Amino acid sequence: MARALQEGFSKCRVTVPDAVPDAAARLAQFVEKGRHGQMGWMAERMHWRGDPAALWPEARSVIMLAEAYTPDHDPLEVLGQRDRAAISVYAQNRDYHDIVKKRLKRLGRWLIEQSPCEIKVFVDTAPVMEKPLAEAAGLGWQGKHTNLLARDLGSWFFLGAIFTTLELAPDPPEGEHCGSCRACLDICPTEAFPAPFQLDARRCISYLTIEHKGRVDEALRAKMGNRIYGCDDCLAVCPWNKFAQAAHETRYAAREDLRAPRLAELVQLDDAGFRAKFSGSPIKRIGRDRFVRNVLYAIGNSGEAALRAAALPLADDPDPAVADAARWAAMRLAQWSSG
Repeated sequence: MARALQEGFSKCRVTVPDAVPDAAARLAQFVEKGRHGQMGWMAERMHWRGDPAALWPEARSVIMLAEAYTPDHDPLEVLGQRDRAAISVYAQNRDYHDIVKKRLKRLGRWLIEQSPCEIKVFVDTAPVMEKPLAEAAGLGWQGKHTNLLARDLGSWFFLGAIFTTLELAPDPPEGEHCGSCRACLDICPTEAFPAPFQLDARRCISYLTIEHKGRVDEALRAKMGNRIYGCDDCLAVCPWNKFAQAAHETRYAAREDLRAPRLAELVQLDDAGFRAKFSGSPIKRIGRDRFVRNVLYAIGNSGEAALRAAALPLADDPDPAVADAARWAAMRLAQWSSG
């Protein structure tokens, strides 16, 4: 759809709501094994999430759209800077939910003008199986890390969906092109993939830093390194990224203060400071307490004895998880310096 490209999307394909008949069973198995962790909303809304046709029975077509946010730097480089924080590429500037949704709404209004119909737009926050639907529409395929890939986009793109009552001709689905490659599986610091094409969210650093409330299992903390919000490892090593398109939206370009921020500065943020720094950012939704908890885990993993002084004042923080993380970080650094 040429209009979608004019609006700033990188790719557009069409499928039908009932194009992913096996999605419900796969989701049920995922939840039954407890791999969703604390994401209770997955279990609560399975009847909608597993069957896109049930979400809006009047819908006849689903327009799936991709929007590139390809980084202009190597996101793995910061992992070697132990006194700095690693923030997932997609969260280094404005919240993509707002940007993509506005773009979807503009495209939807244009669609209604061309052919009177009804539409609903979705960006990651509703019970929509975006990745299976995108694969069915031919945008790409779910790789061995369960994220969506595309031969002409690589790994770095957001997904959006427009459900419509219009009858549109569906595009053919995309086949899987991972072959024998295991790069994404082998690089995972926490071994979050029980098998190719399977994810145990409870071990995924993106889940642990964003969705998981309270204390993180001590066995996993050391494996988190300096990743304080999300993890890009499995995306960054994919060979298909050599075909990635440059991001057109300047609001996805990394803020300089979020490319590799100093842990010593981030750990001092109070609630007001956190809200001010991350206004308009997806990071804001996890709140100060969970964010500082993550920063303290990174400090504990840094090996930088000087950072112990930054962790100690938070050992009595009102939030139990923050206080626990501060004591753990101080203990780790003390052992590091004495060992």
